[in-house]
Amino acid sequence: MRVTLARMKERIIFALAALCFAAPLAAWAEHPGQQQLVAEVAKDTGKNPAALNALLDGAKRQQSILDAISRPAEAKPWSEYRPIFLTQARIDAGVAFYRDHQALLERIAAKYGVAPQYIVAIIGVETFYGRNSGKYKVLDALVTLGLYYPPRAAFFRNELKTLLELPDTQLGGSVDTLTGSYAGAQGWGQFMPSSIRDFAVDEDGDGRIDLQNSLPDIIGSVANYFAKHGWVTGGPVAARAQPDAAAKALTVKDATPQWTVEQLEAWGYGPLQHLDPGALSSMQTLQGANGPEYWFTFQNFRVITTYNRSVMYAMAVNQLAQAIVDGVNNRETATR
Repeated sequence: MRVTLARMKERIIFALAALCFAAPLAAWAEHPGQQQLVAEVAKDTGKNPAALNALLDGAKRQQSILDAISRPAEAKPWSEYRPIFLTQARIDAGVAFYRDHQALLERIAAKYGVAPQYIVAIIGVETFYGRNSGKYKVLDALVTLGLYYPPRAAFFRNELKTLLELPDTQLGGSVDTLTGSYAGAQGWGQFMPSSIRDFAVDEDGDGRIDLQNSLPDIIGSVANYFAKHGWVTGGPVAARAQPDAAAKALTVKDATPQWTVEQLEAWGYGPLQHLDPGALSSMQTLQGANGPEYWFTFQNFRVITTYNRSVMYAMAVNQLAQAIVDGVNNRETATR
């Protein structure tokens, strides 16, 4: 009888221990919607479900990511947003980057029909020319936002699915080692997985796309992104406007050009430089340090907003690009 009771006690203790350890493990390993996601990826790609589950089991929900997405820089007014990116240090580093890689930049820019200073400015705004491409694990970021952030879950879940479906040759390393922004963007140009799939290019011809370590791939991918979104070679981006006292109030939803310069002039918005009267444009108003700023913006400005839909972002890229090309031209003049 003693033996039987001892064995029963052992079994009870073992069972209780198993419950204590197994339940937390299962809760930790399983993300909401994980099995459905794995099933979709496996069906679309033929990848092993067990391997996909193991990958996702290693991803962690990060509260710091949820905190970061709730306070984006674009929530600031232009007077506070502009100084983040238009610093002398960022301009000088952009001039140096352009000069150091001028032949490569101008060759790729000519190939895709994109102004090289805008390629540099995108890289400058996004990662300070590769110095800060992000500290978060991309997998953690996309799991957190795709499976734990209802306001934009559909978008980020799709990006997570795309990440899991991308072939190894389109990534700069294994999925579980990639790092990037809190939103899951990777590389010097901060491409989301869908942008890697649709616009990233193997510019160096080594059979891989590496947006973290291959400068030709980085520059070529940004240029191709702009080209595929409708960049107009040699076209204007933005120009200051001066409204008169009776200027017509305009409702502008986005950066899509919808009025000719001539029409906007007739409504009281005078350009401060020569513009083609027939060019399609939009009119953007930004709250600057000295009051409202009015800007004619064109198709190439709209293209920049496809990279980030914020008008302030596009204007920061535009002004940084202008400062960089001015710096390059001034240095070239000084050395003659």
